[in-house]
Amino acid sequence: MRRLALSDEILLSIDKPARYIGNEVNAVDKSESFDPEKMIRFCMCFPDVYEIGMSHLGIQILYDMFNKREDVWCERVYSPWPDLDEIMREKKIPLFALESQDPVRSFDFLGITIQYEMCYTNILQILDLSGIALHAADRGEDEPIVIGGGPCTYNPEPIAEFFDLFYIGEGEVAYDELFDLYQEKKRTGMSRRDFLLRASRIEGFYVPQFYRASYHEDGTLASFAPTEDGVPEKVRKRIVMDFSEVSYPDAPIVPYLQATQDRVVLEIQRGCIRGCRFCQAGMIYRPLREKNVERLKRQAEVMLRNTGYDEISLSSLSSSDYSELNELLSFLIQICNEKGINISLPSLRIDAFSLDVMSKVQDVKKSSLTFAAEAGSQRMRDVINKGITEEDILGGALEAFRGGWNKVKLYFMLGLPGENEEDVKDIAHLCQKVAECYYDNIPKEERTGKISITASSSFFVPKPFTPFQWARMDREQEFLDKAHMVKDEVRAMTNQKSIRYTYHDAYISVLEGVLARGDRRVAQAIETAYRKGAIFDAWTEYFDEDRWQESFRECGIDPYFYTARERDTSELLPWDFLDCQVSRDFLIREWKRAKEGIITPNCRQRCSGCGCRVYRGGVCYESQD
Repeated sequence: MRRLALSDEILLSIDKPARYIGNEVNAVDKSESFDPEKMIRFCMCFPDVYEIGMSHLGIQILYDMFNKREDVWCERVYSPWPDLDEIMREKKIPLFALESQDPVRSFDFLGITIQYEMCYTNILQILDLSGIALHAADRGEDEPIVIGGGPCTYNPEPIAEFFDLFYIGEGEVAYDELFDLYQEKKRTGMSRRDFLLRASRIEGFYVPQFYRASYHEDGTLASFAPTEDGVPEKVRKRIVMDFSEVSYPDAPIVPYLQATQDRVVLEIQRGCIRGCRFCQAGMIYRPLREKNVERLKRQAEVMLRNTGYDEISLSSLSSSDYSELNELLSFLIQICNEKGINISLPSLRIDAFSLDVMSKVQDVKKSSLTFAAEAGSQRMRDVINKGITEEDILGGALEAFRGGWNKVKLYFMLGLPGENEEDVKDIAHLCQKVAECYYDNIPKEERTGKISITASSSFFVPKPFTPFQWARMDREQEFLDKAHMVKDEVRAMTNQKSIRYTYHDAYISVLEGVLARGDRRVAQAIETAYRKGAIFDAWTEYFDEDRWQESFRECGIDPYFYTARERDTSELLPWDFLDCQVSRDFLIREWKRAKEGIITPNCRQRCSGCGCRVYRGGVCYESQD
C-alpha cells in the first residue's frame, strides 16, 4: 500500500486534500526501479497552489522530458495552502514530493519555475518547509541543488542569493548536459562548489555566487563581473530551433481536482512577430518558431486519447499568426465534434479571419469576446506598437455583433510611458464607441439583448529586455488617480449602464515593479517580508501592503528608486550580464521610436534587425525555406 506523508486526520482537516496525495492519471512512479547510486532525483516545483501549478505547460513538458531519461526520476511539489502550511510548521512535517511522498530535502535537485514576481515569498516558503537553507551560501553538501527557470530569470538578481543556479532559456535544450555533469559528480565525489563552477561554464546556466556587484554612491549599479576564471561575463539564453521535433508530453498528468486550465494544451508555436514594446514574452521568446501541422494533428489525437479531457486549447502568444491555423482547426473540428470535445482559442486577434474561425468552433450561445486594446487612444497604441487601429477594433466588434455576440471584454493598461489625461479618458470613449457600434448597426429585432462591455485596467509595469525597461513607472496614487478618471468618464457616457469598469491593485503593481527591476539588495526585503508572514502575495486575500512597506523601511530600501525614475540608456542595469539575443541597440531604437510614436512593422512584414537572426531559423528565415 502506498504511504502518504500526511495522516488521514490532517487530510480530513484541510481544504482540498487531493492537492497533496499525488498518484494522478499519467503521473510517473519509478519507485520500484529507483537506484540511488545510478539515478538523479529531481523535484520540480511551481511556487503557488496546486491548481495553478498543474496548469503550467512548462512543467508538464519538462516533467515528461526528464522522466524519459532512465537515470532521472522527476517528481513535483507545489506551495502548501496556508491551512496546511500552518499544520506543517506546528507538527514539523517536512515538505514532500507528490509521487513518492519523500521529503524534498532528500532530492538531488529542486527546480523552481518562476513565472511571476509575486511568488517570490512562496519560493522561501518552499525552501523553509523543506528544511533547505534559504541562502545558497549556507547550504551543505547534502542539500539539493536549487535551480530556477522561467521568465523571471531574465532578471534573477532580487532572488539570486536564494538559488544555487539559474537556467536562462527554454528548458528542453540544456538539462541533459547538466544531468550528465551531475552523474559525473556522483561517480567522482565532486564537491558542490566544483559542480556549480563546472555548471557555470555550460551555456545558459548562471551561478550567482561566482559574480559580484558594486554600486555608485547614488545607488545605481557600478559593475557586475565574474569572480572566477572561466565563468562567462555574459550568460546567453538557449532556445529550441527545431520546434517540430522538440519533446512534448503524449500523456500529460490529469489531476483529480479541477485545475485552472483543465484541458489538453497544444503548443502550436513559440515566440511572437508583433513586437509590442511592453511585452517581455514577445521579446525573450524571439524568434517565432512554428510547429509542423502534421505533428500537431498527431499530438492532439494522442493527448486527447491519453487524458480523457473534453476540451483542447491552442497555446501561443498570438494564435492568429500561426500560418497553418485553418488546416489545424479543420482537423480539430472534425475529430472533436464527433466526440463532443470543445476547442478553445485564446490569444486571437479580433479581426474578420479570427471571428470566422471562432464561429466554427463555438456553440450557439456566444461567450464574451476579448479585445486586448491596451490603450484607449490611437496615439498610445502607436507608442506601445500594438499594431491595431481604432478602425480594427470597431470593425472587429461590428463583425462580432453581426455574428451574434453581445458581450465584450476590453483590456487596457494605465501608466504607459508618455500617457496624458486625454489618453486616459479615451479608454471610456472607446468603450462608448463600441456600445454605439452595436446600437447603431444591429437592428432591434436582430439583437440578442443589450450590449455588455466589461473594461478592465492593469497598471503598466516595465520589464527587463523590453524597449520600456528604461521607463519610469507611476506611483500608486498616480495609478489610482488615472483609474478614477476613467471611472468618472465612464459615468458620463450615454451608454454607461452597458459599461462595467474595474482596475487592478495599485500597490501590488508597484511591488511587482520593484521585484521586476530590482538588484541583489532587494533580496533582504523579500526575506524580511517572508519572515513577517508574507506568502501567496499574488492572492488578494493574503496580500498585505503594510507588511511589505515595513520590510522596505527596515531594510533601508526605497522602492521608488526602482520604479519611479526613468533610467538613462547608459546606466548599467542589473540584468545586463544576460544575453537574450535581442540586442541593446534594438531596444534603445525601439525606446526612441516609442517616444516619437513611430510604429515598427511586425516580423513578417519587415525584419527590424533585433538580433535574433543569429539563431538561423524561425520567422527570420521563413522566406528561405
